[in-house]
Amino acid sequence: MNLFNVYPLFNIHPIKAQGSFLWDDKGEKYLDFYGGHAVISIGHNHPRYQTQLKKQLDKISFYSNSVQNELQTELAEKLGKLSGLEEYNLFLCNSGAEANENALKLASFHNGKNKVLYFSGSFHGRTSAAVSVTDNPKIVAPVNYDERFIKSEWNNVEQLEEAFEKHGSEISSVIIEGIQGVGGIIIPMMGFLTKIKELCEKHDVILILDEVQSGYGRSGYFFAHQEFGIEADIITTAKGMGNGFPIGGVLIHPKFQASNGLLGTTFGGNHLACAAAIAVLDVMKDENLIENTKEMGAYIENEIKDFPHIKTIRRKGLMIGIELDRDCSEVRKTLLYNHHIFTGNSNDKAVLRILPALNIKKEETDIFINALKEVLENI
Repeated sequence: MNLFNVYPLFNIHPIKAQGSFLWDDKGEKYLDFYGGHAVISIGHNHPRYQTQLKKQLDKISFYSNSVQNELQTELAEKLGKLSGLEEYNLFLCNSGAEANENALKLASFHNGKNKVLYFSGSFHGRTSAAVSVTDNPKIVAPVNYDERFIKSEWNNVEQLEEAFEKHGSEISSVIIEGIQGVGGIIIPMMGFLTKIKELCEKHDVILILDEVQSGYGRSGYFFAHQEFGIEADIITTAKGMGNGFPIGGVLIHPKFQASNGLLGTTFGGNHLACAAAIAVLDVMKDENLIENTKEMGAYIENEIKDFPHIKTIRRKGLMIGIELDRDCSEVRKTLLYNHHIFTGNSNDKAVLRILPALNIKKEETDIFINALKEVLENI
């Protein structure tokens, strides 16, 4: 049997990782400035993370959600405290797409309506409803297409109001990323988010903040939308939540009523996943990683802002989009193969996406800064 060939692969085979570095099967060392799509939040193989998972392996790895699991309770309590959302409730699942599926379903259960408003440039996942609110026709199969999903232009208040005027009585939820990641690090205007919140309250519509990539301290706030003082009805999270161990979560406002069987999952909230997620929160808190995110993000921006071929820098914390005056693919390849630095791209072909671990050190950022300068000066 062969693998189903859906991923374009770099000819690199990592076999070891520590902190912000990877090593391949040839012994070459790479700086990780992408974290596997913002997944690596506290660095590869952080010692506290390793210890917690190994301890849990010696106890119990998995049992279903039909039994008590005190690790789920501990995770919910610590997540509530660190995020400042202690009054919310937590549903645990396995991924960002699954979190968004459950958020959309929960919203529809709550108000009995069936339409969803989403935005241009969005990415919410590849599963059924999640891909239907993702603005990429190439990955939306005919079975996923449905006229109940309504697209509005990002940061366009006038079009937003028109959509609510036409469909307000039918719209169940609005789903929006705290910051668009795959779209190219696109930040919402303050007035846009406040207008969405205002219209949602007026029309009994649930506001879902997709913080799968922009959450967990990535933006310099625990969740990116918290900078704007917006209270979401539902918040989804995943990627950095488990530092590489698959886990996702749905943070649910207390106005929602739970009932047996309303939501469910086989693997979500398993013992190993919770151990990983607890370790991430402990490290974030004890090592003050959100503050480090602000400091290192500002340092990188200040150091690269005058480099040639950079048009704009879109940044919140360590969620950084570097817009070049050309397609970034050759720059990205040169950084990878000549300088051994992993970076990311986006749907905007000119944008280099930078998502290092939140505990990145200054000397590690300098490696990237110096390499980027050399590459840009020689293209």
